[in-house]
Amino acid sequence: MTPSAQDTPRSAAPTDRTRRTDHVRLLWVLAVVVVLIDQGTKAWAVSALADGRRVAVLGDLLGLVLLRNPGAAFSFATGQTWFFTLIATAVTVVVLRVSRRLGSRWWAIALGLVLGGAVGNLIDRLLRSPGALRGHVVDFIDYGGLFVGNVADIAIVAAAGVIMVLSLYGLEIDGSRAGRSKESEKPEESVELEGAEESEEPEDTAEELAVSSQEVADGTQQA
Repeated sequence: MTPSAQDTPRSAAPTDRTRRTDHVRLLWVLAVVVVLIDQGTKAWAVSALADGRRVAVLGDLLGLVLLRNPGAAFSFATGQTWFFTLIATAVTVVVLRVSRRLGSRWWAIALGLVLGGAVGNLIDRLLRSPGALRGHVVDFIDYGGLFVGNVADIAIVAAAGVIMVLSLYGLEIDGSRAGRSKESEKPEESVELEGAEESEEPEDTAEELAVSSQEVADGTQQA
């Protein structure tokens, strides 16, 4: 015998808390993967490209060359190492705070990429020479001589693209749509209960009309 929908326990349906936990877990897994790949490729670059030579991957369009970057992503704004260290720290804290409201898988992916990229470069600034908060980020992906970056930079740029698309579609971090009222997002159970209450009102009204009609009929007979 197949159980009906009413017989199915409520615990079988995923709750908001369960979905939020899954999204936070996705954020952390993605961030950790980005950090591991970023730090692993940087360690390889420091070892394999230490002689300063450029290894062509796609001719002049894409290559590998070791560069110590004291600035921002893709070797921009060099000379402001301490400033970008503080920014990376602030971004990490903001992402961790915002993750408490996660209700969208796509936002979990975007924030995971941001967190992984920020932490990947932050590790360099904290642990690499010339010292804490002043460490130079290891860049090794040469984009046609225009700029040099790393895996963390790619993750941050990809996250920015995802966030732009989500903003255009109006998808909020909690999974709701921008401009949609809370009433329109009520759970199905609440809507069913309201519908049941509304369906009971006509029956009560019909009973009152029947009683009133009976009283009028009795009054007429007495008259």
